[in-house]
Amino acid sequence: MAEREVLLKILDLARWAPSGDNTQPWRFEIVSGDHIAIHGFDTRDWCLYDFDGHPSHMAHGALLETLRIAATGFGLDARWTIRAGCPDTAPIYDVKLQAEPGLAPDPLFPHIETRVVQRRPMRTTPLTDVQRERLTAAPGPGFQVQFFESFAERLEVAKLLWGNAHVRLTCPEAYAVHKEIIEWGARFSKDRIPEEAVGVDPLTARLMRWVMQSRGRVEFFNSYLFGTIAPRIQLDFLPAMACAAHLLLRPDSPPAKLVDHLAAGRAMQRLWLTVADLGLYLQPQMTPVIFRWYARAGQPLSGLPSLNSAVASLAHRFESIVGAGEQAQFAFFCRVGAGSAPRSRSLRLDLPDLLRT
Repeated sequence: MAEREVLLKILDLARWAPSGDNTQPWRFEIVSGDHIAIHGFDTRDWCLYDFDGHPSHMAHGALLETLRIAATGFGLDARWTIRAGCPDTAPIYDVKLQAEPGLAPDPLFPHIETRVVQRRPMRTTPLTDVQRERLTAAPGPGFQVQFFESFAERLEVAKLLWGNAHVRLTCPEAYAVHKEIIEWGARFSKDRIPEEAVGVDPLTARLMRWVMQSRGRVEFFNSYLFGTIAPRIQLDFLPAMACAAHLLLRPDSPPAKLVDHLAAGRAMQRLWLTVADLGLYLQPQMTPVIFRWYARAGQPLSGLPSLNSAVASLAHRFESIVGAGEQAQFAFFCRVGAGSAPRSRSLRLDLPDLLRT
């Protein structure tokens, strides 16, 4: 039986797991000295980017892996199961902890809190063979990592992101999400993305803040003043070129159940923590993956037919870049590279706010 203080320390580390737009779709319950229940949820009911809840499920997997890594720092082995009878929209994960004499801390333990998102341009210094080997092995069995490193490959990805960004910034259904997830005028944020971490210059940030106060302003600005150009250049095209490589995490088998998306989240987190261990930075680029999920599932992204046609075209372009067919599975897409540490970042809700009594 672990002391409650130890369990709180483990959860205080686990809460630093990544989640889409810092939504933190989980709450913790300490059931006993060796049992923690994690009450998960997803944001599919309001977030366009949480396709069928799968990005939230991947975040749950990242959390469970982070908790396991954190537990090793206290000589504890953490193993989880999915509680029977729970819907995928609100899964409960029962985590049992057991003392393991001689258990060494996971090598990724020191990077749980230092792992960050770097949305600004990085250096184009190529990855070394050692770095590439570490990143290839990081996700573990069941997943492959595909690299896009040359100038030509980065340019193709940049053009793909340029097209995805146009859909993202003009989609009416995305407006409410974008308005909700940014904390304007902030360097740090406990439950959103702070303005200074968005990745645009101060002038563009001020303009974005004014425009996003109403959907009418967004439509007018996009239609008559080329409103998507500056953010697409700063948030998508330039960062896509200014990095060492783009990485695509691909599962060996198509995900069929909740547990498969949890496994993808675990692989994603181990990849991300390995990036930090190598002294590099990472930025997720999930919009192409999520839009492709919509296209291949035959589900409309928007009520505007033109945007759905654009999503289908972008899905084909993504597959062409990757050299994959329509049945291939993509789990996580990101860019990595060296550079200066971000000055701004998303924090997390305080642990008491994440605890259920």
